Amino acid sequence: MTCWRRLHAWHQAGVWERLHRVLLDWLGYANVINWKRAAVDSAAVPAKKGG
Repeated sequence: MTCWRRLHAWHQAGVWERLHRVLLDWLGYANVINWKRAAVDSAAVPAKKGG
């Protein structure tokens, strides 16, 4: 239960989103990401006007 509470608190605080951004930035600066193969899905970006 303690692990769940901590993970939940970190999620609520935005820790995972910030960590993801920092990791992507670091990998981008190191030029090890092929951005031509990047994809976006609806889980990451909601559709405008529900479409």
